[in-house]
Amino acid sequence: MAAPSTVMDSNHHSNYKLTKTEKKFLRKQIKARHTLLRHEGVETVSCATQNLVVANGGLGNGVGRSQLLPVLEKCGLVDGLLMPPNKPYSFVRYRTAEEARKAYLTLNGKEIVGDVGQKIILYLNFVEKAQWKEMELQALPPGLMVVEEIISSEDEKMLLESVNWAEDIDDQNVQKSLKHRRVKHFGYEFHYENNNVDKDKPLPGGLPDIWDSILEKWLKEGFIKHKPDQLTVNQYEPGHGIPAHIDTHSAFEDEIVSLSLGSEIVMDFKHPDGVTVPVMLPRRSLLVMTGESRYLWTHGITPRKFDTVQASKGHKGGIITSDVGDLTLSKRGIRTSFTFRKVRQTPCNCSYPLVCDSRTKQTSPSLPGSAREASQLEQEHVHRVYEEIAGHFSSTRHTPWPRVVDFLKALPSGSLVADVGCGNGKYLGISQDLYMIGCDRSQSLADICGQRRFQALVGDALAVPLRSGSCDACLSIAVIHHLATAERRVAALRELVRLLRPGGTALIYVWAMEQEYKKKKSKYLRENRVSQGKEQETDSDAAVVPESLGGQVTDVGDQDALCCVPAIPDCPGEGGNASDVTDARLPVHTNRTSFHAQDLLVPWHHKGSPRKDKPVGAAGSQAPGAVFHRYYHVFCEGELEAACRTLSGARLLQSYYDQGNWCVVLQKV
Repeated sequence: MAAPSTVMDSNHHSNYKLTKTEKKFLRKQIKARHTLLRHEGVETVSCATQNLVVANGGLGNGVGRSQLLPVLEKCGLVDGLLMPPNKPYSFVRYRTAEEARKAYLTLNGKEIVGDVGQKIILYLNFVEKAQWKEMELQALPPGLMVVEEIISSEDEKMLLESVNWAEDIDDQNVQKSLKHRRVKHFGYEFHYENNNVDKDKPLPGGLPDIWDSILEKWLKEGFIKHKPDQLTVNQYEPGHGIPAHIDTHSAFEDEIVSLSLGSEIVMDFKHPDGVTVPVMLPRRSLLVMTGESRYLWTHGITPRKFDTVQASKGHKGGIITSDVGDLTLSKRGIRTSFTFRKVRQTPCNCSYPLVCDSRTKQTSPSLPGSAREASQLEQEHVHRVYEEIAGHFSSTRHTPWPRVVDFLKALPSGSLVADVGCGNGKYLGISQDLYMIGCDRSQSLADICGQRRFQALVGDALAVPLRSGSCDACLSIAVIHHLATAERRVAALRELVRLLRPGGTALIYVWAMEQEYKKKKSKYLRENRVSQGKEQETDSDAAVVPESLGGQVTDVGDQDALCCVPAIPDCPGEGGNASDVTDARLPVHTNRTSFHAQDLLVPWHHKGSPRKDKPVGAAGSQAPGAVFHRYYHVFCEGELEAACRTLSGARLLQSYYDQGNWCVVLQKV
């Protein structure tokens, strides 16, 4: 079904009276135009050009190249079809503007059938140029190898038929039915309740005999270096996946290999820096993980029924490139993975101790049980950390938050404002009409403020060295969530009220437990891929991410982009399930994921240079590559307001949610 051309060309037929159906199509076309501009920064034009943006015609909508291209080619010669990964739109360039105009008039409101059988209506608008971020060429994670066609189709059939999924299993292996898959263990059973194997209780029978000759061949050909003694078989239905994880360091040796049978799959590998590398694992291919790719990078499979893959027929295994002119969709089938490991008999001595459970499991701090313990936790996992990372942290904090700026600019000229926890002072120079003074617990951050010619002093948020009632306004941005008990958090709020004159106001931001609010994910969750390159032909708006977050930043203009650091490894190969925290130990958060605990440690991967004026071991002397864990208490909805209501002499003027943070404005009465 297509709307009449007069609807889509209404700019040129202003006197034509539109029908009800035509008005409906026009409204939806205009809505698509506004949505593209608001959410994607794609600006349309009213005059005819060779280029069109096709709303709803994208890989993210389940529309593949093979569905869309023939429809577009009916209107003229297509020079290029750019289909950005995971986006619900695409760009088409015709040989002439007249052909593009024909597509605009003919295809607007046209209904097509997507790859999953869904009905989709296309809405087209002219653009000056096709706009998309072009990522730099990526390499496979170090230590990762994909060997294609490792076995024949005959052997594939034999191996799949050798797995007995019947309920009456024998006593030589353990079979379990997990939520989204069937799984069998051979050699040793992996215990999901503690994410490890019982090394003293091997399963009878070892690995099936059918694998002996295959493993010997792989050893001889150099694809593997050790003969495995543990095998996990997983069968996945289309649409199912596995969470991003690292195989438990202490459970298995360096080399982990996985054979994919039945269907191809795209597996995502993610570095702590936030770099994500999608890797195609073709049917009958062998994935080999060693070294950095095994110990440091997480790997996982996104649950979906289609994967974004290369359209060119010559491309099979390896990296899925960012060439938007060569991407399409591939439907998933039933996939069976055979993952081989060798059980580790000695503690892990890898080169990644800060993410190694053999060396971190016993040192994770506990929730504080007293004010003294809380102070010690803050000293070790807040104060010391920010002193160490001050330079690197400052280099990532340069974009003021709009609503904080609005608060400051609304203050009367001449107001005295205290920024408690000012960091590198990015709010201290917002307005020349205000007298601003910063206070931070870190001497190094206070020094950076001084170098930027801002007034800042060293002080604690629980005892700010300023006179009571001296401030017209106060800021507390991303500070109070670093305090380790409810009593200390309320005390910090009380200290802000002490500083204010009667009628003075304080703006407070804390990190929110709810990173998805009103069915909308925060930028923290949505920006889970960090661009490694540059924008083609256009500049993108700086993205907004929670002020309270920190981490490794990739250079993408003015954007605060955070690292994606794996938690302490807790998953067994492809079948890993993270266990719940059952004691008072603080969990280590995996950045850019939802929170599962209110009190936690957030990793910061240090990339700055060590300070030359500091002796080894002193604050600020750490070399690049060090990982620091910062304590956070993330606030649930209503928690900050409830704490504010316990204060005497203050009232709550406003509370709101701002991109992953809970925020309040207090007034002293």
